[in-house]
Amino acid sequence: MSPQDAWWKNATIYQIYPASFKDSNDDGIGDLPGIQSKLDYIQSLGVDAIWLCPMYDSPQYDMGYDIANYEDVYAPYGTVADVEALITSCHDRGLKILLDLVINHTSHLHAWFQESRSSKSSSRRDWYIWRPAKYDADGKRRPPNNWRSMFGGSAWEWDEETQEYYLHLFAVQQPDLNWENPATRAAVYESAMEFWLKKGIDGFRVDTVNMYSKDQSFRDAPVIDCRLEWQPAASLYCNGPRIHEFLKEMGQILLKYNAMTVGELPHTPQVADVLSYVSAQEKKLSMVFQFDIVDIGMGSIRFDTVPRNWTLLDLRMCVGRTQALMDGTTDGWSTTFLENHDQARSISRWGSEASPQLWARSAKMLAMLVASLSGTLFLYQGQEIGMVNVPVEWDISEYKDLDSLNYYKFVQKLTGDDPAALAAAKLALAHLARDHARIPMQWDNTPNAGFTSAAVKPWMRVHDNYPDLNAKRQALDPTSVLSFWRELLQVRRAHPEVFVRGVFTDIDPLNESVFIFEKAAINQKLIVALNFTGSKQPIDLAAWLGSTPYKVLIKNHEEESLDALQAYEGRVYLVNK
Repeated sequence: MSPQDAWWKNATIYQIYPASFKDSNDDGIGDLPGIQSKLDYIQSLGVDAIWLCPMYDSPQYDMGYDIANYEDVYAPYGTVADVEALITSCHDRGLKILLDLVINHTSHLHAWFQESRSSKSSSRRDWYIWRPAKYDADGKRRPPNNWRSMFGGSAWEWDEETQEYYLHLFAVQQPDLNWENPATRAAVYESAMEFWLKKGIDGFRVDTVNMYSKDQSFRDAPVIDCRLEWQPAASLYCNGPRIHEFLKEMGQILLKYNAMTVGELPHTPQVADVLSYVSAQEKKLSMVFQFDIVDIGMGSIRFDTVPRNWTLLDLRMCVGRTQALMDGTTDGWSTTFLENHDQARSISRWGSEASPQLWARSAKMLAMLVASLSGTLFLYQGQEIGMVNVPVEWDISEYKDLDSLNYYKFVQKLTGDDPAALAAAKLALAHLARDHARIPMQWDNTPNAGFTSAAVKPWMRVHDNYPDLNAKRQALDPTSVLSFWRELLQVRRAHPEVFVRGVFTDIDPLNESVFIFEKAAINQKLIVALNFTGSKQPIDLAAWLGSTPYKVLIKNHEEESLDALQAYEGRVYLVNK
């Protein structure tokens, strides 16, 4: 199959967070049999594939992104046999299945790291990144450089037994693998990739795909925040000197199985740099996640910001950057998404929860935005029913994510428990924390939202709004957010040339309230008009639609006017050229 004809180009892929999707055995944690029990529901959405977040054996310091054994399954989720059954059940329904590939780091409990840290002379010592200490003028031991971990604090951890530091770009319990060592890479390919490819999976979402090659000088990062002892260092550990060599080598493994990949590509804003990862000619990755849109409103440290710290001009510029890769002049491919396991809920960030009417309308408006953009569409569990962030009133004790808790502790330490600073930190977490995507899926109006039985305490608290906001209720309502998503995916599938491959143009780039853009194909185009405000906005749609025949493909408000859009109203027009 040529890249041009690949199944994944026209696909919609549904992402599943195993711990929070469906609990089948009443232990309060979602599991693989629970996922299998909901495949008919997933199929009914009109998606083409599922992607599972990590289900591997793990001590769960970072929700499974700290893997202790690539070839086994986290026991509360199930067994390898359960994964095999899920693969078969997906394929029987015509669904593809992707797993998460986490190979920048392992758990500190992985056998490879246990052997690596056992001795400086261990045969696997250089499977990880070890460096000696530095000493300051007073003779105090210091880490090799000033890099900040993604979760706060130094990116280096001292190992008392062998008297060296190891690198961990994420949690202390997630030591980075040394990709400079060919033996390490070979083991990764065999254990993390081929073990599952041989079982019939269709590809991988590749975690932190641009971090495998580090600048081997390990020099200090520039000081961008003088308040911090440890500085963000993405410029020195992302897009390193050998990254494309490594990915080309990995690509040869994937080609053997005709497997697709979608790489997580942070800190890579330039189109030319993104293209170097996804050019079909290069045979590295099928596509990537660009983070321009979902990073809007974040601080240089994720939570060092205030809620809704963005403008529509910011959003449209970011959309334009992500769409530029698919303007018809390159052989690259990318994705369109607004939510995943690492992001807060899109309605809470860009829509409205002011009333049930505006919640539903803004959910549908955001659905039209993401589904009208070119690339492979990714839909996150609960997004299809319009799930929102947890209430601001919830106590910090309800937050479980390592990133959230580390930030709150960081502010406590930095400010001496200053109440105003802690309130600001809590407000930022209530807006942007990863926890919001990880609360249990809301299936029905029974206690615990049908995620687990009423007598069980789920691993994370269920949202208070589940009696009104749940999949069962929406499935019975033809005007619901769920019904809208099903209709929208049918429309997108029926018009792939303009929805999936059309060339994006922002046709009113200075408009601060309404986002109007065009998606052009050879004989047709889309005109998409989206009101991002809570009030009626004037608009001259007749000027954009022109005199050629057109029709409304989908809309979220019954009344239509070419002169105005109601609050959070959106329409998608198909225009013949």
